[in-house]
Amino acid sequence: MKTINSFKFQVSGFKYILLACLVCCNIVAALTSCSDDEFSGDPAKDWNGTTTFFASTDAQGFNTYYTPSVGRVGDPMPFYDQKSGDFKVLYLQEFTNNMTYRFHPIWAVTTKDGANYQSLGELLPFASNDYQQDAALGTGCACENDGTYYIYYTGHNGNCKNREVVMRATSTDFKSWTKDELWTLNGPDFGYSGNDFRDPQIFVADDGLCHMVISTYPNGGGDPVFAEFKSADMKSWEHEGRIRMIWDRMLECPDIFKMGDYWYIVFSESYRASWSRKVKYMVASTYEELKSCLNDGPKWAPDGHEGILDSRALYAAKTASNGTDRYIWGWCPFRSGADIHEKNTNVGAGDGNEPNWSGALVCHKIVQHADGTLTLAAVPALAAKYNLQQEVKVMASNGSSASGSSASGDLPAGTATLSGDDAYMLFSRLGTHNHLSFTVTTSNNWDRFGISFVRGTNSKKYYTLVVNPEGEDTRKVNFEQEGEEGKGFIEAADGYNFQRPDNNVYNIDIYTDNSVLTMYINDVCAYTQRIYGIQKNCWSINSYGGSITVSDVKVCQY
Repeated sequence: MKTINSFKFQVSGFKYILLACLVCCNIVAALTSCSDDEFSGDPAKDWNGTTTFFASTDAQGFNTYYTPSVGRVGDPMPFYDQKSGDFKVLYLQEFTNNMTYRFHPIWAVTTKDGANYQSLGELLPFASNDYQQDAALGTGCACENDGTYYIYYTGHNGNCKNREVVMRATSTDFKSWTKDELWTLNGPDFGYSGNDFRDPQIFVADDGLCHMVISTYPNGGGDPVFAEFKSADMKSWEHEGRIRMIWDRMLECPDIFKMGDYWYIVFSESYRASWSRKVKYMVASTYEELKSCLNDGPKWAPDGHEGILDSRALYAAKTASNGTDRYIWGWCPFRSGADIHEKNTNVGAGDGNEPNWSGALVCHKIVQHADGTLTLAAVPALAAKYNLQQEVKVMASNGSSASGSSASGDLPAGTATLSGDDAYMLFSRLGTHNHLSFTVTTSNNWDRFGISFVRGTNSKKYYTLVVNPEGEDTRKVNFEQEGEEGKGFIEAADGYNFQRPDNNVYNIDIYTDNSVLTMYINDVCAYTQRIYGIQKNCWSINSYGGSITVSDVKVCQY
């Protein structure tokens, strides 16, 4: 039996033009970055108490999952600046209309906590003509030595003898940068490809020297490798040798670091397949041992899922540490399409279902476990940022029974049980920036449940993160289009495997900023996804044939 409970809206700190946006803000409190067109679909309609689909749109710029007002974020290059005590996150600025040879200048943002960002603007422009080596800029890294900041980056130009070379620029204040026109690293000089020689990353190894790894191929062909160089002063570099990659898979954006007693390499596997193109890691006790992890085997981290850190909606991720915590930044791809539904299912583009390149900047905190394995968790500052608790009401339900009382008044009852086929609770509308937190307890080791977005009582299509049993002890988050006209499982989105909790208790936190979403489960699962239309629509928790208990449902905004 379906039930509908009324709910009230709470709106504060929000300025709007009465005639353009008449009473259409549902439960949103203190929204700070909404665009006018979010409310242009039906400005005269009172949305209070409704559960029908709303065609919401993204604001022009995102703050939590940073997206510039113009363009998108590509390949982040994070760096912790000890002088200023903040993270500088450089990135390749992507514009909708790039020139043929000149594109991807390096821009940057600064953040102290991974949840709030301020733009630093452009740091390194691309070259002034089509025939200079760095007509286009590619991924690299930033570092500091003896008071001088360095950016080592890829110079990319198909008009030049070597399509890709490693270049550098210097600065004393991280504001004004000078390109070193007299210095390059050229792959063919050391037996490597001149076409693919990119993504330099610098770190300090066990020998106390600066080491640099570069993604490349042997000159003349063969499986991809890392070219390794070392330096005592970050100026002059000596070729150290090559490090094998995994079979024929190009590993982009490498990041090598030591954390506690373990050495790690984080990389983005560019293999074109629906199950690949993910951020992964390997772990070892020493740097020399780490290099051997990539040899025939390979020696995957003992986490049961080949060192995968997130879904296919996070790519080109690299890390930085402030000495206490280590964070990882990657980009969540934008999607193309004529409407919300087309964009939400168009997760791939080109051969091998490759997602679009560039998007929004996503940050996670790295969690290191006792055995050296890594998982990702929410940045602590997110919970502090999303601090305006909203009223949550059950707007419709099926197969649910409630009991107890709620101290906060968020739910009509403290807990609810969902049982049988097509069991769900549909909750009141979300705002533009949301933090959803709740606990799901399954009745056995096989129960299946999901969290749906862009859902209304009239929705023939909506989008669900399904926590699906892949075995008795393994769970996988799948992305599905549900509803009577839904496609079901979206294969090219793939998912994330994690260990079933022993007690079958799933503590879930979901953060959204416009269309970008991150979900965290028990600090052992991080799942990033792009879902257009989240804001201004209802959401639900679902059970599929089994029985689950839902408790402690909260929604906070900022």
